[in-house]
Amino acid sequence: MANEFFTALPGAQEATVLSSAAGIPAIGAVSTDLAAAVPAPVGLEAAGFPTEDQWKALPSVLKSLVGSDIAFDAAMNPTPWVPAIPDQPSGFGIQEVPGFSFLADARPIFGDAGAFVPASVSDSEKSAAPTSPALGTISPFDQPPAAPQNSGAPVRPEAADRAAAFTFLNDARQLLPPGVSGASKLADIQPDGFPDLGLSSRSFEVGEIRRDFPILQERVNGRPLIWFDNAATTQKPQSVIDRLDHFYSHENSNIHRAAHELAARATDAYEAAREKARRFLNAPSSREIVFVRGATEGINLIAQSWGRQNVGKDDEVVVTWLEHHANIVPWQMLCAEKGARLRVAPVDDSGQVLLDEYTKLVGPRTRLVSFAHVSNALGTVTPAREMIEIAHRQGAKVLVDGAQAVSHMPVDVQLLDCDFYVFSGHKVFAPTGIGVVFGKADILERTQPWQGGGSMIVDVTFEKTVYNVPPGRFEAGTGSIADAVGLGAAIDYMQRLGMANIARYEHDLLLYATAALRRIPSLRLIGTAKEKASVLSFVLDGFRTEDVGAALNREGIAVRAGHHCAQPIHRRFGLESSVRASLALYNTCEEVDTLVAALWTLKQGHRPGI
Repeated sequence: MANEFFTALPGAQEATVLSSAAGIPAIGAVSTDLAAAVPAPVGLEAAGFPTEDQWKALPSVLKSLVGSDIAFDAAMNPTPWVPAIPDQPSGFGIQEVPGFSFLADARPIFGDAGAFVPASVSDSEKSAAPTSPALGTISPFDQPPAAPQNSGAPVRPEAADRAAAFTFLNDARQLLPPGVSGASKLADIQPDGFPDLGLSSRSFEVGEIRRDFPILQERVNGRPLIWFDNAATTQKPQSVIDRLDHFYSHENSNIHRAAHELAARATDAYEAAREKARRFLNAPSSREIVFVRGATEGINLIAQSWGRQNVGKDDEVVVTWLEHHANIVPWQMLCAEKGARLRVAPVDDSGQVLLDEYTKLVGPRTRLVSFAHVSNALGTVTPAREMIEIAHRQGAKVLVDGAQAVSHMPVDVQLLDCDFYVFSGHKVFAPTGIGVVFGKADILERTQPWQGGGSMIVDVTFEKTVYNVPPGRFEAGTGSIADAVGLGAAIDYMQRLGMANIARYEHDLLLYATAALRRIPSLRLIGTAKEKASVLSFVLDGFRTEDVGAALNREGIAVRAGHHCAQPIHRRFGLESSVRASLALYNTCEEVDTLVAALWTLKQGHRPGI
């Protein structure tokens, strides 16, 4: 739509529409050139930023595109916007922090620094804004980093000039799908009449975001809390805490069955959360969203319902070496019960799935493939679309464990074409005790329930029971109503920030942390795939992982030390455990500097905190 919008501006030249075989624009492929549209450009307008006249024209242009008035803040405010300058980090690390923008080629809208401030910013500040390296061109693992700088201004490590190729970001969808034209079709994409790009008009200012999370003001051992245990659980923004309080203060009731006011309020809130989860995953229907206690229960539900019906003797279930125990043990149990076989796809020395070997494993006896979208132990982002296509060619169904993915990147289950997708709320800034299973409607309708009880029935006699339609048939008993409502509030929070903005910020932070950790002698990073999300697992020669975790805790730094419920992948690398620092949207370069300084101190033989 950025192309359509700027093409429609007065005097604008025709923009090139990005496309690919799958109808998905590839980041870094084409830049919209507005030079002809902007007479005598000055300053940032020369780089393609819209002029004041173009911003003033935005309301009428949008109205012509979608055929209705839209509440669009930028359209209603003719003030031009320019990127703000990120704060400079201190200590170990990179001097020029990559910008927080997500789409480098959408610069007419999104600046390299990603945050937006009024045009009153001085020209010198505008020109000082740093630029971001193009996605897909840098890998922090290509060569050893420069020696650490112990004094003076921090210097960008050489390795950080080659950032990890996060090709999952290339799946950002066009506003209008291929072959769809006309503003009247926008309502077909999102029910409120305007599509969800995973972007946001809110500035991604990490200092402001940190103020949304009250627990980040805690002190541990007299030091500010640094929460690097996000892969285990994430902290909760005030909006989620407030939503839970409001539910228990004004809406608390069981749902669906009563005829009183509080039941109606609770039911509305619960089902609204289901719809938010649907939109979050871009599922076609809310009937395809089942609430469970978490990803673990979701996988067990699929194993014990669909699996029992469809996996038989001598059939095969395929997983990978990357899996969390929750995506191994349920399939072992099912295979043992049915006489089926569990097969495991290997990974290379970087921690990425070997697709050639995976392809050989998936055959006519494969009934299900189940794999992690992102490894909880290594951070590897698996080639999910390709793996799903390979499985489907053999007639197998596919479950994707998204517990470690949904807080870090946009997820589109229609684009993936997976049959099942599961995630946990507490990994995505929501309460514990709530999770989501997406299942394709036709599959859920043919699947018998796993648990029996109230809510999942239409009629019960002593002779037989008629089960409810999905998703009700899979939600026996009283669910985690308040926690589901809290999940809805967490989804609201992330979508206000913009999932694409979150992905880009964490990508840059991961590069920064990777380069900084690689400077520490005798520190070995476990999992160096070019496709990674925000997990950094490592071992420090001469130190037990639990001792490293205890030393960091004395500095107020929370990390995970152990096998992370992923023993097979640790053993693939000759280990029984590792230290895991996992990042989230509220972490900063300064916190990374503190982690690195503590590890340096420990390595030099000085106990942190003494």
